[in-house]
Amino acid sequence: MSTVAPVGDAALPAVLDEWEPVIGLEIHVQLATASKAFSPSGVAFGAPPNSLTDPLVLGLPGTLPVFNRRALELAVRLGVATSSKIRARSRFARKHYFYPDLPKGYQISQYDEPLCEDGAIDVLVGTRRMAIRLQRIHLEEDAGKSSHEGATSHLDLNRAGVPLVEVVTAPELASAEEAAELMRSIHRLVRWLEISEADMEKGQLRCDANVSVRRRGEDRLGTRTELKNINSFRFVQKAIEHEILRQIRILETGGRILRETRLWDAMGGVSFPMRSKEEANDYRYFPDPDLPPLVVDAQIMGAVLGTLPELPGPRFERYQRELGVSPDDARTLVSERPLAEYFEAAVAARRPEAAVGVRGRAVANWLLTELLGALNGDDKAIGDSPLSPASLAELVDLIEDGTISGKIGKDVFESCYASGQSPAAYVESKGLRQISNEAELLKIIEQVLVTCAKQAADYRAGKEGLFGFFVGQVMKATGGRANPQLTSELMLRALKS
Repeated sequence: MSTVAPVGDAALPAVLDEWEPVIGLEIHVQLATASKAFSPSGVAFGAPPNSLTDPLVLGLPGTLPVFNRRALELAVRLGVATSSKIRARSRFARKHYFYPDLPKGYQISQYDEPLCEDGAIDVLVGTRRMAIRLQRIHLEEDAGKSSHEGATSHLDLNRAGVPLVEVVTAPELASAEEAAELMRSIHRLVRWLEISEADMEKGQLRCDANVSVRRRGEDRLGTRTELKNINSFRFVQKAIEHEILRQIRILETGGRILRETRLWDAMGGVSFPMRSKEEANDYRYFPDPDLPPLVVDAQIMGAVLGTLPELPGPRFERYQRELGVSPDDARTLVSERPLAEYFEAAVAARRPEAAVGVRGRAVANWLLTELLGALNGDDKAIGDSPLSPASLAELVDLIEDGTISGKIGKDVFESCYASGQSPAAYVESKGLRQISNEAELLKIIEQVLVTCAKQAADYRAGKEGLFGFFVGQVMKATGGRANPQLTSELMLRALKS
């Protein structure tokens, strides 16, 4: 079996002046149901091997599938969120192929009548939002899992029959980076909509990448290969970059690309052939005679439309446009729905007089730096934060209205994060209000200049670098409570008088 040696990322930009990659993804998402697609067996991860099976999963004669309605509702939810056309009547088909962990000898899937077609998904590449077309989203069942130890193979059928949606993109991704970002977008969206946990380590989100290359300026697509079952964002990007270079090297030396399925060895950074790529007629598709047409009625559509939240893409733009958040911060805020909802709750809790148009900027700064830093250190999720959104908003307001300084704000944050106390109550109990009274500050400044008379004389003699020293002395005398801007203005005036 031949393999292709690993290649460095640095080699890619040079060859792409002449060659253009064309990439499409097929992403399998396990739906968050309690039972399998066509039988009552459970779908719990980590159960003892072959403990979640039944006569239908085992392909025993006389069994009849009954489709899981919850799987349909989740799939329609994804279709609506991606602006896909939802078929009122779609059909299941039998996809025939032999594989040891598919006891029936066929997979129940959808072929020429998929549930969803012609949608699009938002992808955030850097600070850009771009829409990638989706050819289809269809329902199917998963196969089991094979593992191999030397000459011995082990089969675990717990995963067989688990409900999936397969999301098929149009072949219009132009780089490995875009492909990785699209996979991240699918991951974010299905978690956002609570369609799937999408835990890649558990195999709940897997990707097949179809890759071809052509000379720049050509319209005809090159021969594509399929990279099978990749379960990491980083591996998707690495595998596609490797495949692009592999194909270019073959073509530039007069070779021919074979239409095949290849496996990616992430540890070795190499790909190797698995089998020649099948065509649709190889699978001998035909409508499943045991399953009636799948009907999406008004009740299902109404339930989906009535519960669909605002999606990450529109929020990404709204946070920048209406709340003054930077593109990078907006991208992070929409990475997880609980994080976005915490942010929105904190912004909503701010005082009405907080600056319109930039209400979210300071909240985002404190949330993404101080709060997430503390939560990560404690290995906690945003939903477990001891500091409520209202408390974070209160802290931001105290700083922005001058009640406390930003420096003291960090001390207040740490204390309130540890205790759960209200920032306003903590500031009052500790007497931390910022000193902004001119008369009070002038008295302290006069005392500092008397105590530091030599340094004052040196400053007036031209050593202006000492200015920070005097401000620091005032801060020390007030325990950091002096208003920094006002202190600087009054100190400068006093030193020049």
